[in-house]
Amino acid sequence: MELLIRNAQLRKRKGLMDIAVDKGKIVKIAKGIKEEAAKVIDAGGNLVTEAFCNAHLHLCKVWTLQMMDEKALKDYHGSDMGKAMTAIELAARVKEKYDEKWIIKNVRKAAEMAMKYGNLHIRAFADVDSKAKLEGVKALIRAREEYKGLVDIQVVAFPQDGVIREPGAEELVKKAMDLGADIVGGIPWIEYTEADELAHIQKMMAIARKYNKDVSMLVDDAGDPTLKTLEMYAVEAIKTGWTGRCLAQHARAMCLYPKPYFQKIVALLKKAKLGIVTDPQTGPLHARVGELLEEGALVCIGQDDISDAYYPYGRNNMLEVAFLASHLLWMTGADDMETLYDMITVNGAKAMNVKNYGIKKGNPASFLVLGVPSVLEAFRAQEAPAYVVNGGKVIAETKSVTKIYKK
Repeated sequence: MELLIRNAQLRKRKGLMDIAVDKGKIVKIAKGIKEEAAKVIDAGGNLVTEAFCNAHLHLCKVWTLQMMDEKALKDYHGSDMGKAMTAIELAARVKEKYDEKWIIKNVRKAAEMAMKYGNLHIRAFADVDSKAKLEGVKALIRAREEYKGLVDIQVVAFPQDGVIREPGAEELVKKAMDLGADIVGGIPWIEYTEADELAHIQKMMAIARKYNKDVSMLVDDAGDPTLKTLEMYAVEAIKTGWTGRCLAQHARAMCLYPKPYFQKIVALLKKAKLGIVTDPQTGPLHARVGELLEEGALVCIGQDDISDAYYPYGRNNMLEVAFLASHLLWMTGADDMETLYDMITVNGAKAMNVKNYGIKKGNPASFLVLGVPSVLEAFRAQEAPAYVVNGGKVIAETKSVTKIYKK
């Protein structure tokens, strides 16, 4: 065998298990496996889990905050998010400098951070518009190929500045798909009228059907309870038969919806099999995560941004993101922590339509050997896994040692 993990504590299972890997796949999960392996890792009773999934990252924008002032950041983080659209317009200035040559360098840095922290599945957004053109898409597709087998990068062709209000954006999205983008993006709430919002959704859904691709749209990302693009999106997914192939990011206006309307939205989400990606750490408002989970809707967590016009922090570390969400969502009980861990692993994989995911016999051997024995300790420390395994190979190893000198 290629690899054997001994004394692994699997999530939601009692007792320590061994995991045997050969030809890149998990071939056996049992106690006390006798066979030998080319490489043996003793987990020492620590947690071994599925790889992390980041269902929302603006990868073309990472580390661009230093290229501009903080006006967009201040508007986006206003207490009621009433100037969110203004923030997007201010943030668009950086795209006048877009060039694949410098974008790819930032993307590589983010991808290697993802490897370090075990974040092996990323839905990565690249702006497509009159300023950005296709420079971000080219950089992300290039990175996707460079890191194939290491990090799964799903490239989203994202018309950040609108489709109806941005002439030529629709054609650029099509060109991005021709180049090899994986997902059709959208941001309908940024259009000027409800008619234009619906047209935005319908145009992007038509492209998705033409190219047989999944869809990711940022919806209702402002403090305005009249925004209803999530409803439009879900209805369109149902009408066009694209159920289970659509994902919605943000939906922050949801926190202001009256209860009856919220219940209607939940029913639509479940019928459309449409998941919600929440990013509570990057804005003052967020989706009603607790209520969505109680109603059986699919919810996961995204990093959203790494040091760009909307958020100054970020390490592509999903334990850090979930730790922040634990506070912001007041999910601090033991069961809550398990749910949060699901939101950065199994829920994210389901939302992103990642195939053959999880620690199961026959699946690709992609998992994390943490340096701690429990989810609580993982969130407390937010450290890189001791070992990150993808396709049966160790792709990252972290040993953190601190020496304490006493008198």
